[in-house]
Amino acid sequence: MNPTVAASPTPTPAPRRAVFPFTAVIGQEEMKLALLLNVIDPKVGGVMIMGDRGTGKSTTIRALADLLPEIDIVADDPFNRAPEDADLLAERGVTELPLAKKKVPMVDLPLGATEDRVCGTIDIEKALSEGVKAFEPGLLAKANRGILYVDEVNLLDDHLVDVLLDSAASGWNTVEREGISIRHPAQFVLVGSGNPEEGELRPQLLDRFGMHAEIRTVKDPELRVQIVEQRSEFDRNPQEFLNTYQAQQTELQHRLVSAQERLGGVALDHDYRVKISQICAELDVDGLRGDIVTNRAAKALAAYEGRTEVTVDDIRRVITLCLRHRLRKDPLESIDSGHKVEKVFCQVFELADPDAAAAANGRQPMGVR
Repeated sequence: MNPTVAASPTPTPAPRRAVFPFTAVIGQEEMKLALLLNVIDPKVGGVMIMGDRGTGKSTTIRALADLLPEIDIVADDPFNRAPEDADLLAERGVTELPLAKKKVPMVDLPLGATEDRVCGTIDIEKALSEGVKAFEPGLLAKANRGILYVDEVNLLDDHLVDVLLDSAASGWNTVEREGISIRHPAQFVLVGSGNPEEGELRPQLLDRFGMHAEIRTVKDPELRVQIVEQRSEFDRNPQEFLNTYQAQQTELQHRLVSAQERLGGVALDHDYRVKISQICAELDVDGLRGDIVTNRAAKALAAYEGRTEVTVDDIRRVITLCLRHRLRKDPLESIDSGHKVEKVFCQVFELADPDAAAAANGRQPMGVR
C-alpha cells in the first residue's frame, strides 16, 4: 500500500524589498551616466567606480537593477537564457520553451568568494558513476543577462578579477575539471567599486573595464541636508517615497528600452572616429580598447538622448570616462582626474582650451584642486 502524501500548500512569495529609486539619487552624475550607458550597450565593457566611502555607490547600482524592466527567461533554466535561444532549443530538441518573467538579476560577489563559488563546480563522482555532466552553477550563471556587482573589487584576488573580466568580455564561462568541460553563457554588466585609499587595481586589469567613474563626497551643505532628508523619508515610509518617484522611474525605464532599440541605427561619422583614435594615440593609450569603448559609449549616449547621429558633445561627455584609467602605466601612479584627456580632446577637435577658458572666467584651471 502506498503511503498518502499530503499536498504541501503553495508558499506565499516573500514581499519584495523596497529599493531606493534610481531617479531619486542626487548628484553623482558621472557614475549614473556610466551605468546607464552600460545598460544600453553591455559591450561597453562594464564600469569601475572609485570614490569615498558612503557616497551611494551600492545604493545607486542596486537602484539601477531594480529600475530595469523584467526579462523573458526559460522557466526552468539556471542560466536565465532567453526562450528564443537557438542552442537551448537544439539541445532540448523542441521548437518552443516554457516562458517565465524575471527581474534583471543583480548578483553581489562577496570578497571571500572562491573560484568554485564564482564559476560553478562539476560533480566528478556523479559524472563518472552516472555518465552525466553534473554541474552546480555559480554566481556567473546567476548573473547571466544581468548585473554582477563587486564591491571593494580592488581588494579581490587578481586571479578572480581576471576570471570575471574574461567572462564579461567573452560572454561565456567555461569550467574544466578532470577532463570534463562545461560551458554556459555569462553575459552581464560587470560593475566594480572601491575606495582609492585602499589601493587601485593593477593597470593591466583596470584597462579591461570599459569605463572608470570617480565620485566624491558632496561638499555643499544644502545638498547634503537634502540627501539626508530624502533618505530619512525613504526609511520612514518606503512605499510612499517610491510612489512619489514612480512616474519618473517609468519614464526612464521606457527611455532605456527605446535607446536599446535605437542603438543599432546610430551612426558615428568617420572623421569623428579618426579624431577619437588620434586622441588615444596622443595620450599614448596602449591597445585599441580605448578607441572601441569610446565609439560604443558615444553611440549609446546618442541613443539615450533620442538621436541617430553622434555629436561632438556626445564624445566629450564620455571620453574621459573611457580613457582616464588607461593613462596609468605605473601601478604607483594615481589615475588622471580627466584634465589630460579633456585638454587633448579640445586640441584635436579644435575647441577652446579648458584651462584658458577657466582663467578667462576667473576660475581655477581644470585639474587644480
